[in-house]
Amino acid sequence: MIKSILIFNNHGKPRLIRFYQYFPEDMQQQIIRETFHLVSKRDDNVCNFLEGGSLIGGSDYKLIYRHYATLYFVFCVDSSESELGILDLIQVFVETLDKCFENVCELDLIFHMDKVHYILQEVVMGGMVLETNMNDIVAQVELQNRMEKSEGGLSAAPARAISAVKNMNLPEMPRNINIGDINIKVQSLSPF
Repeated sequence: MIKSILIFNNHGKPRLIRFYQYFPEDMQQQIIRETFHLVSKRDDNVCNFLEGGSLIGGSDYKLIYRHYATLYFVFCVDSSESELGILDLIQVFVETLDKCFENVCELDLIFHMDKVHYILQEVVMGGMVLETNMNDIVAQVELQNRMEKSEGGLSAAPARAISAVKNMNLPEMPRNINIGDINIKVQSLSPF
């Protein structure tokens, strides 16, 4: 099972953090720092698997990571997961991000955090792998984008609410509303 997914840059700044096991906030920060120090000090020519840090579970857990340009993608998993399978999953996740953002970079993770989290939820949810087919993931992301555009996004919500109220077909404007012990007097809404 995947215990956490951490993405941080070369300077240790977290760009995406997802824990699938509860840790208090201060412990999460310590885990991020420890993981960054463990991963960043390794040479590029060594394998991408290592034992988990002392804070996240020690030898019972493994850190599996890939370093792309300025970002480290780190998955912390328990001993039941396959190292090569998780490496492949990281590759699928990064390629999906690259396809959705057209040359993904660190700024995409910062400014499109909602979309990045949505993509991650298509791949992994609750620490379990849901989907590994990049084409299916991209199709779901495109479907979500089309649905957001058809609804007009959040910016169109107030206009839709106003038009819905205007289109209400009330025979007469209510004057007094009685709900239990609460009495509400409604003033005339028309300017006439």
